This record gives sequence, C-alpha cells and structure tokens, in this order.
Amino acid sequence: MPGLFTLAIALSGMFLIAFMKGAFGGGFAIVGIPLLSLAMDPITAGALLAPLFVVMDITALHYWRPNTWSRVDLAMLLPALVVGIGLGYFALRDLDRHAVEIVMGAVTLAFVALWFLGGGEVKPRPRSTWKAMLAGLSSGVTTMVAHSGGPPLAIYLLPLGMSKALYAGTTSLFFTVGNLLKAGPWLVLATPSKSLWVLMALCVPAVPAGVWAGWRLHERLDQRALYRACYAILVVTAAKLLWDGLAGYVRA
Repeated sequence: MPGLFTLAIALSGMFLIAFMKGAFGGGFAIVGIPLLSLAMDPITAGALLAPLFVVMDITALHYWRPNTWSRVDLAMLLPALVVGIGLGYFALRDLDRHAVEIVMGAVTLAFVALWFLGGGEVKPRPRSTWKAMLAGLSSGVTTMVAHSGGPPLAIYLLPLGMSKALYAGTTSLFFTVGNLLKAGPWLVLATPSKSLWVLMALCVPAVPAGVWAGWRLHERLDQRALYRACYAILVVTAAKLLWDGLAGYVRA
C-alpha cells in the first residue's frame, strides 16, 4: 500500500486536474507531474497519471458532447497531434526535455503578454491551417514529454473567439485522443509497480468527483471570466515550464 503522504498528494493532484478538465475542457494537466513529484520521481508520476487521464477523458465526454466540438479545427489539429506524440516519445526517450519546456514556456508567456497589451480582450482572428498544424504538433510533443500540451493548443484556439462551451468541448476531445495515444508509450517508458497500480485504483474516485465539480463551475462562469481564467492559468503553467526547464539545467 502507498504511504499516506503519497496517497494524499496523488488524490489532491487528480482531483485538481479533473476539476480543471470539467471547468475548462482540458489542457492544464501540467500541474500533475510537479505536484506529484513532491511524493515520487517525475517519470513515476507521469506513468501514474497517463492511465488516469483516460478515465478522466471518458468521464468528461459525458458532459462535453459532440455539439460542443469544433470539427473544422479538430480536423486540422488531430493529425498533427498524432505526429507530435510520436516525436515526443522519442524526445522523452532520447533527448533533453528541458529545452522543450523552456521554449514552450517562453512562447506561451509571450502570447499572454500580447493579450495583456491588447487590453485583455479576446480579438477573434481567422483560422489558419498552418497555425493549427503547428499547434497540434507542438501540443503532441509537450503532452507526451511532460503532460503539458495545453499552452500550444490555447495559443491557437483562444484567438478564434469561440463560445466557452465550444472551447471546452474542443479541448476536451483533443486531449481525449491525445491521452489515449500516449498512455501506452508512458507505461512502456515507466512500467508501474504493483504499489503504483494500487495507487491508481485508489485515485479513480477522485476523477468523476473533480470533473463534475469543474463542470458545475463552468456553467456559472460568463464568457469573459472563463477567458480570463484560461489566460491566468496559462501564465502559471508557462512559468512552471520555464522553472522546470531551467532547474533541470542547473541540477545537471
């Protein structure tokens, strides 16, 4: 059986991620590995999270139905996501992941800075095939490397000025596909011990509870509040990416 401290950290982390999945549709799982790393090494944390994300996605699809999916955007994003996850697997296995974290963190902070300079308003922009493909590819790489695919996707979707339900539903389905694809590779990279499987099972009840609580919050948020919350979380996640990347080089 896992220790009480490890169990408490894992349950808290899963509830928080599931809560944000219900409220925002996904993309903020980056908090998972840093939080769980308080009780275990990052690779083990990633292996614990990968199968639980699949459970979370299946739960979230109960709320984010097909009428909340932007099919035109998903048609451009998903093929690039598949390629990105493949590249991310080899990056995680063979390359330095800290450089990826630093670049993505810097790009995301620059994107948010432009938003603030624009007066904190979401200014709708036309769709771009190449921007969608770049976002899907970048998200695939970063979600595989560090469960942090949210910022690249948000950089593409937020300026489209979607309704809050369409934004949440689109990101939910996007990461459902991504998490299904990366669960197997993560388990290959870090084969879970019997204790870790037990910890996964104990964390499962936190998933539907968190998704439901987040979805209820989403229903009460207005459009402006949701977008502001998304940008605020982007700042936190981008800062965490930068910190992890730079700290990795310092430790080395």
